[in-house]
Amino acid sequence: MTTMMKRWEMDAMGRGHLALREVPRPEPRRGEVLVNVAAVSLNYRDKMVIESGRGLALDFPFTPGSDLSGTVVALGEAATRFGIDERVISTFTPDWIDGVRPGDARTPSYRTLGGYYPGVLAEYVALPEAWLVRAPATLGHAEASTLPCAGLTAWFALVERGGVHAGQRVLVEGTGGVALFGIQIAKAYGAEVIVSGSAGKLARAVALGADHAIDRSIGDWVETVLRLTDDRGVDHILELVGGSHLGQAVQTVAVGGRISQIGALEGFEVTTPVMPLMLKDVTIQGIGTGHRRALEDLVRAVDQMKLKPTIDTRYPFAELSAALEHLDRGPFGKIVIEMA
Repeated sequence: MTTMMKRWEMDAMGRGHLALREVPRPEPRRGEVLVNVAAVSLNYRDKMVIESGRGLALDFPFTPGSDLSGTVVALGEAATRFGIDERVISTFTPDWIDGVRPGDARTPSYRTLGGYYPGVLAEYVALPEAWLVRAPATLGHAEASTLPCAGLTAWFALVERGGVHAGQRVLVEGTGGVALFGIQIAKAYGAEVIVSGSAGKLARAVALGADHAIDRSIGDWVETVLRLTDDRGVDHILELVGGSHLGQAVQTVAVGGRISQIGALEGFEVTTPVMPLMLKDVTIQGIGTGHRRALEDLVRAVDQMKLKPTIDTRYPFAELSAALEHLDRGPFGKIVIEMA
């Protein structure tokens, strides 16, 4: 095994400061494993961290990226969770194993890979073994790398916290990574799925299993949802927009329904009329990915239900800049960086 490797690093904020460098390969310390990274799935969050730091205190040189799939190639002392040659994926929030997120009312924990912790856009990473889970047997590395953030976020909202079940109606906003996982997971549990988005991508969302598609550029999409549901509304909404859009979600949700606030594309300050929120007995739950145990549950579900993540484009390791530009354009599904 070579003693050197390539890793993406940045010395300051901004894409212009990204550089692919040759650096010493890390050695696993006590309780760590060395992973030969095969694929890294990009998230919109990665773009924000690279461009602005997203308010995080980054230590430079900093390596971005959080979602990997790879193979264990060496074990540190006392590392027993995995064996050599086992395929693994990372956990987005590695300190959150189960239960309630760490932290307190003033400072909830947001210690993520590629944010608080250094990221994974490297040929090899040495990580604590507790930060990894076994990859699905039914997926290749590129597909498996899409699970730690986008897949888990949709799963945590709909299944872990939302208890989605047959007979419910689920509204999914957009056609990004979380949204497309939401469509497939909701359908796998027997829900009726409505997707709203841009016209050019709706046909592909229907092909993934959505029962109804709404072109958001035509007419009043809230009224369209209410007509589709005979004014009953939807039982669960994956709210991926943020800002004042939460108010529209409150208008479309059913009495006793649930809104998972996930995205903030239109801003981190959300607004909604209060009366329908109260009179409809709506539950609004904030979702910031999920814990390791839920990711392990998702892996089992992927294998049992034969779920297949949607990948828009795969880019070689050296073409990170092109992959980020594609992310700017709004892909249908995930953008994945492959090492070979």
